[in-house]
Amino acid sequence: MTTMATKPHSEPSVYVYEAPLRLWHWMNALAIVVLCISGYFIGSPLPTMPGEASDHYLMGYIRFAHFAAAYIFAIGFLGRIYWAIVGNEHARQIFLPPILSSEFWDGVLHEAKWYLFLAKEPRKYTGHNPMAVIFMHLMMVWGTVFMILTGFALYGEGTGYDSWQYTMFSSWIIPLFGQSQDVHTFHHLVMWVIIVFAIMHIYVAIREDIMSRQSLISTMISGWRMFKDGRDVDDLH
Repeated sequence: MTTMATKPHSEPSVYVYEAPLRLWHWMNALAIVVLCISGYFIGSPLPTMPGEASDHYLMGYIRFAHFAAAYIFAIGFLGRIYWAIVGNEHARQIFLPPILSSEFWDGVLHEAKWYLFLAKEPRKYTGHNPMAVIFMHLMMVWGTVFMILTGFALYGEGTGYDSWQYTMFSSWIIPLFGQSQDVHTFHHLVMWVIIVFAIMHIYVAIREDIMSRQSLISTMISGWRMFKDGRDVDDLH
């Protein structure tokens, strides 16, 4: 007699996310948390602390945390671009959404219905589903590019006219927006857009783990996506 503990598992599994991509995901997540918290306090500083200014360096530490996380964020993105070139097909997915494919947009529509509880059955994908591809492309590619460019433009103001940050970023980005305060405003605004996206991303990952019966959270830890009911898998390329 076969007991439940020794019964063979029949769930199909697919190796999706390679180690460098998973490392980038979690480093990027940590960097974003530090950037958002420190960025909020840079935009809305703490009340003045009592005593001599030389006795306190709180805002200095906050700014240092922001700048250090920003460098990790930027360098990590360069590494992510490299891995999109040399990694597997799933590493390229968020960079090259198949926007000319009618099947892709049909998948986006289905996912919208699924998230709104209008579709009864989820579709299974080895990588990101079509709607996730769209949001990841907008936020984690173009949103990242925008924050890196505007962030270094603001950073270059502090490093001075003779710094590479000012030459490469501040010298043309600030005039493009009009003035420094405009860059500050848009940089801060997109921070809130990223926070909203992160909340939605976490909610959807947990929801899909439960309702669609395919692994999401553990996949970004192990790299393996498991499907828990044996139905056909739609492979999104």
